[in-house]
This record gives sequence, C-alpha cells and structure tokens, in this order.
Amino acid sequence: MTLYDFIKRVFRFQFRLMGWKMQGVENMPSEGPVILALNQVNFWDPIVAASSLSRQVFFMVKEELFSIPFLGRILLKLGAFPVKQGQGDINAIRQSLGVLKEGRVLGLFPEGARSKTGASPKGLPGIVLLMDKSKASVVPIKVHGTRHLLTKGWGKLGVVVGKPLTAEMLKAPVGVENRREWIANQVMQAMSELSEAK
Repeated sequence: MTLYDFIKRVFRFQFRLMGWKMQGVENMPSEGPVILALNQVNFWDPIVAASSLSRQVFFMVKEELFSIPFLGRILLKLGAFPVKQGQGDINAIRQSLGVLKEGRVLGLFPEGARSKTGASPKGLPGIVLLMDKSKASVVPIKVHGTRHLLTKGWGKLGVVVGKPLTAEMLKAPVGVENRREWIANQVMQAMSELSEAK
C-alpha cells in the first residue's frame, strides 16, 4: 500500500464518522487524463476531494508550502508539486502536462487561490492551456462543509462531482474575443452550479 492510499483510508474513515456525503462520484472517468477543477475555501477541500475518488489526484500546490520541512516532504511523496502563484510558472505547466500525458488526474483550483467567502471568482485561463495541450476533459467538483471542519463540520461535510466537460462541449461561440477566458469562466460556472450533496 502506498502512502497516498494509506492516508486516504485514514481520512475516509474519519470523514465517514462525520456524516460525509458523496454525490456524482460515478461521473469521474475511470481512466485517461482528467483535470479536476476544485473550489477551495480552506486546506481541507483538496483532502476531502481526493479522499472521495478512487484515482490518485496529483495536486498543483503553492510553492510556499514546500518550504515547511515536514509538510513539504509529505506533499512530494503524495505526488503534489509546487507552483508559483501570480505568474506564469513554466515548470509547473510542464509537470502538469506530464501528469496528464501519463493519463493521470491533475487537481487544480481554476481561480488560482482560496476564496475566503466561498464565492467563485473568474477562472484563470491556464486551465484552458492544459486542456488544449493534453486533450483532457475537465471534471468540476464542489466540496462543502469544510469551514471549521473539526468543530462544526459534523453532518455538513459533502462532495459533489460534476459530469466531465470535453473540449467539444467548451467550444467558444463565434465572435468571442478571448477564447481562453470564456472557457475558463464556463468551467467556473459549472463548478458554481453544483448543488450541495444530499
């Protein structure tokens, strides 16, 4: 058993005790390259999302976390890799494409940072670049109930996995000036339209 699988089992056990609800997990493709587009209110969101899926998710994580000695090593062992926020990070893009070209699942946050309010801002066009280069589909996913998870999250924790969005489904209409921005916002809209798991 890998470290990733062991940690996932531990968290799945804990989340089940908390009344964890999952919806739409059957929408996740069982093979092939996938870009997981995830909302993020706090650090629990990617953990809850990854624990919900049978496939391993390779997350793009802000580079500052890798400078924390113990945490940085754990993140690397779990398949995460650093990205410099607020700028075009060529190394992060190359690593992302490498994950997708191997037919794996790339986890990222299209808005580029955590939302303090939970609202969905505009998506960053980088996700479209990855789609274009890899031909991967995008699976929107919504995690809810992670605010104050350990104290107030009991019975509120849930995950909703949306249906895959393919390049064909995300073709920009004729006349759209900024294609990448339009597609990125369509992904964000698909994420925001996911209702909470019941």
